[in-house]
Amino acid sequence: MRVVHGQPPSETGRHHGLAWARFDPDPSRPAHGAVVILHGADSCKENQFDFARTAALAGLVAVGFDARGHGETGGELDGRVLDDVAAMCDRACGWLAGLADGPAAARLALRGSSMGGYLALVTAAEVGADAVVAVCPAGDEGLRRGLREGRFAFAVDRPAVELLLDRHGVHAAAAGLDVPLLLMHATGDLSVPVEQSRELAALAPQAKLVEMPGGHHQSIQHDGELTGVSVRFLTRALRASADRL
Repeated sequence: MRVVHGQPPSETGRHHGLAWARFDPDPSRPAHGAVVILHGADSCKENQFDFARTAALAGLVAVGFDARGHGETGGELDGRVLDDVAAMCDRACGWLAGLADGPAAARLALRGSSMGGYLALVTAAEVGADAVVAVCPAGDEGLRRGLREGRFAFAVDRPAVELLLDRHGVHAAAAGLDVPLLLMHATGDLSVPVEQSRELAALAPQAKLVEMPGGHHQSIQHDGELTGVSVRFLTRALRASADRL
């Protein structure tokens, strides 16, 4: 029997208490952007390594991290979650600056799934993202309902997170997003209905929606063809942003 192991991260570590992993592109070619990958509720960074590897092959510095209450970070998810995303974006841009030349050295994208999709949308403007991919993005109402009904296993400071959800609505964030946005959703998703992405696509000025017939909440995350679609979307968007400078 032949066992094939996936490419390991280029480096792992901790930043502001957050466990992270980074995948670097081929060192013989200059990188042309960075993407910070945000996992969903009750997930972890390792579940996004297939996307990270593909992004690195396309010339992006790909960085994933475990949110508080998840994976190797531990603790509990709390009101610092948006600051955590911003801190990892700053770190990713620092790594990128050492691997890229010219305008590409400051190009940043976000890719989030489910809860990570919500976080990508509500932090994009603050972190200066040049493009966003949101896969089956959760909404603030759905996350709030899930917390109150005890659907999640991760440790959480519920009052702090509910306050954050009250202050950062995903629909308002989409309406104010002025960079390219790719929404991807399986029509058979029972956790976050596809209508959520349809509403967001109607609000965001530069949105594109890809619907996968059937499927379920995790279908798109690990679909090789759709991973390729999202990576090509990000590379085109980041190159176009760099060309405008």
